[in-house]
Amino acid sequence: MEVLDLARWQFGITTVYHFLMVPLTIGLSILVAGMQTAWVRTGNERYLKMTKFWGKLLLVNFAMGVVTGIVQEFQFGMNWSAYSRFVGDVFGAPLAMEGLVAFFVESTFLGLWIFGWDRLPKRVHLACVWAFSLATVASAYFILAANSWMQHPVGAEFVDGRPTMTSIWAVLTNNTALAAIPHTIAGAFSVVAAFLVGIAAWRLWRKRREQDEDRQVWRSSLRLGAWTGVVAFAALAVTGDVQGKLMFEQQPMKMASAEALCHTERPASFSILAVGDVRDANCENVKTFSVPALLSFLAHNDFDTEVKGIEDLVGEYQERYGTHYPDDPALGELAGQPIDYVPNLPVTYWGFRIMIGFGALSAAVGVFALWLTRKGQIPDTKWFPRVALLSIATPFIANSAGWIFTEMGRQPFVVVPNPTGVDGVWMFTAQAVSNVSIGEVWTSLISLTVLYAVLAVVEVFLIAKYVRGGVEGVMPPKKPEPDEGEGADKTDDDALAFAY
Repeated sequence: MEVLDLARWQFGITTVYHFLMVPLTIGLSILVAGMQTAWVRTGNERYLKMTKFWGKLLLVNFAMGVVTGIVQEFQFGMNWSAYSRFVGDVFGAPLAMEGLVAFFVESTFLGLWIFGWDRLPKRVHLACVWAFSLATVASAYFILAANSWMQHPVGAEFVDGRPTMTSIWAVLTNNTALAAIPHTIAGAFSVVAAFLVGIAAWRLWRKRREQDEDRQVWRSSLRLGAWTGVVAFAALAVTGDVQGKLMFEQQPMKMASAEALCHTERPASFSILAVGDVRDANCENVKTFSVPALLSFLAHNDFDTEVKGIEDLVGEYQERYGTHYPDDPALGELAGQPIDYVPNLPVTYWGFRIMIGFGALSAAVGVFALWLTRKGQIPDTKWFPRVALLSIATPFIANSAGWIFTEMGRQPFVVVPNPTGVDGVWMFTAQAVSNVSIGEVWTSLISLTVLYAVLAVVEVFLIAKYVRGGVEGVMPPKKPEPDEGEGADKTDDDALAFAY
């Protein structure tokens, strides 16, 4: 394997792993803030128990997300230094903003929330969790703004061989970012919904034979997760449609690859399932089950519009951006070679369907959970908690598949040309890699993969530990009666408040 291939594998592995934590943190922080709001407003101890339990899992996930996220910053200098030099003037601004939000606002208010139980007034303490949760959304906004600039460069001009930012406002209000952000946030709610449904269903099953006061905690959590998942999937469908229409304008090759649309069609059919090998750009050996004219509507809101296929788009790309890579020794074996403008078709085609299919499956489990818990009922079937636990993975898979499709679908570009905007601002992925040896990349790839595997074991262990502990493991012990001694009461409260 070449340095380029290894560098892409390393960034892909570490980024997909990190993104497993990100949507769960975003969605869970907002739901926990909502739970605490319900407790402050009503005084109902059920909501306090929900806040404490799910808040503990939030802290574990957030800590792991911070650790794994730091590596992403270092990789720009490790394996992608040429890319960093090229985009640094533009890319650095939103990343710096994200760093300020993540490591100042998030960390400050999260610390106040952790250590502020019984020390801060209730409403001040509640404001801290809302500040933290909204800061996670702001952090995601800045990261998505940076990524969207790579997908659709705006607010810059080409000066001395590299883009120079002319408007931070244009970068932050990039229409690609404005379409990606609500879709990503909806995906985050889909993740946390399945997380709540799976864990609450399992805990509810364990308490099914007991008249335990905590059963209502798990039933409320289950229904909250189920409703969140259903609404999130509806939001994903709407925002995904908006994002898809935009991509047909900005990156038509990506969307043609998502459909394995090898030849231009008018009207164009939407492929539900393909039978055959979709690796070849001519699709001669592929048969698809499709819905007539639907792709034309999804692309342009018109059932009779033409949608260009891969073969025609290749000619347009070659005319605009060249037929061969520059004869630059830094490109290694690719120097002077023909440019392949067609993304990996199996990855883009099946990744698109995995994203939709697993997202829909997660929502279906939520609908079924609502049915089983209607009118105060408690699920009493052995198979449901197992299905619910397994379904926790479905939105994680859907999110990962969506991002893999998004990033691999824009190849061979790491910065995609803007077809209607900034002239000359694009970069081939082959030009972006650092001048490092293959041994150095192998070393960092193996080291980080092993480290991340260890962190995965740690996170799963901690989450499983606190899930098994239930509400009892996070709630403070009952305060002793006054005759048991004032000093013991004070000691217990202080220890608990410090620990969380």
